[in-house]
Amino acid sequence: MQIRTVGVLGCGLMGSGIAQVSAQAGYRTVVREVSQEVLDKGLGRIRKFLSDGVERGKVTPEAREKTLAAVSGTVSFDDLKTCDIVIEAVIENLDEKKHVYAEVEAVVSDSTIIVSNTSSLCITELAATTKRPDRFAGLHFFNPVPLMKLVEVVRALTTSEETFRTVWSFAESLGKEAIAAPDQPGFIVNRLLVPYLLEAIRAVQNGLGTVEDIDKGMRLGCGYPMGPFTLLDYVGIDTTYYIANIMYDEFRDPAFAPPPLLKRMVLAGRLGRKSGQGFYTY
Repeated sequence: MQIRTVGVLGCGLMGSGIAQVSAQAGYRTVVREVSQEVLDKGLGRIRKFLSDGVERGKVTPEAREKTLAAVSGTVSFDDLKTCDIVIEAVIENLDEKKHVYAEVEAVVSDSTIIVSNTSSLCITELAATTKRPDRFAGLHFFNPVPLMKLVEVVRALTTSEETFRTVWSFAESLGKEAIAAPDQPGFIVNRLLVPYLLEAIRAVQNGLGTVEDIDKGMRLGCGYPMGPFTLLDYVGIDTTYYIANIMYDEFRDPAFAPPPLLKRMVLAGRLGRKSGQGFYTY
């Protein structure tokens, strides 16, 4: 199947990044949001990212204008009707995802592929809520989408071979490196990353070291680009807590159990960079 037009559901941090790389790859891209205000904020994020790239000499002015011309925003599902693939990047809530899938299926063609950018929910379960489980898959991008090279391609039990090949080729056409991940909570990357982050929190709770020293130890001792607490603040304390709970519910492995400190920080609203305070203050 040939992809010409891409739809993106959600223009938040992930959705705007996905829309940007799709447009940069030459696809006509339509991004849908719940309100004009939220949409304008997301489109503004794309413009700023590209303009910053021009200032740093990473993006040409011509490439910026070409990308912006390929992206259009809407608050209506009707404008997605010509899309060959629709990428869902809405909040990690099963009911909300089911709702948007129903709205999309009411307007797109029978051949349209729907993929989810979920980082934790079961792809087979999401596929089962649609009328096209054979044309549904997971396509998990990483933040920030324009810079991170990896995409996890997840096959549901119902995903057809043609759909999987099409989604894989599409991911590569965006300039990404694709890997095949199992339909299990956390897929590959978060399955390994989340226990590491949770163990770092337990280490602080148990007095192993300070937040600053543990971060410095992992950066300078292991060569990581950022320490676990800097990464937690970047990803979002609440996002990590949510993913950890889903993984623990699935596997019942103590390695995935959220430490008490993580829960208390969520309750206190210390969510990381997005709230101005997490393990560090911003």
